[in-house]
Amino acid sequence: MKLQKGQKLLFIGDSITDCDRARPAGEGLFGALGKGYVSLVDAFLQAVYPELGIRVVNKGLGGNTVVDLENRWQEDVLDQNPDWLSIMIGTNDVWRQYDTPFIPEGHVYPDRYESTLRALVVRTKPHVGQLVLMTPFYLESNKQDAMRATMDQYGAIVKRVAEESGALFVDTQAAFDAVLKELYSATLAWDRVHPTQAGHAVLARAFLKAVDFDWNKK
Repeated sequence: MKLQKGQKLLFIGDSITDCDRARPAGEGLFGALGKGYVSLVDAFLQAVYPELGIRVVNKGLGGNTVVDLENRWQEDVLDQNPDWLSIMIGTNDVWRQYDTPFIPEGHVYPDRYESTLRALVVRTKPHVGQLVLMTPFYLESNKQDAMRATMDQYGAIVKRVAEESGALFVDTQAAFDAVLKELYSATLAWDRVHPTQAGHAVLARAFLKAVDFDWNKK
């Protein structure tokens, strides 16, 4: 596995990462990591690789766009000195264009999304051992749906930035699409955005596959 002994793994993103994590720092006991994929990743790392002692921190914040991440980057990322940083952002950047179409101040269009994400990656890369970029997703199997098509566009931006920067790339949409062949969208997320526990398990599995987690380790 790519993660090494004693490393600090920090996750940052929006409500999908947040999932009721503790404030100000999402780490420690009593559900401090929240109820989502971050807590599942931590649980699997502890259960299967206890000898590594990986420290997991959740810095997700509900409602955030990539612009919001930029505004809190120094305190919530750089000052934390993580060895690994996982970024999953873009859902609200897209969603606000559809649920509040007449309030453009809250919209983050593709050009700004890409330039901001790339700037954060460039700024951070010298300070962390490894970056992981996870795509935003929309749990709609109809790829012609307007919001799904836009989300795919933002996912392509994440892939491009990952390739440019040498970051690990996690295609969360592809992971969900495989499950959506069998399940209706609302089974995994009533609003097609905020996953059930099964949906968070899809996210955790996709992340762990990217870091070469050995599911058969004894």
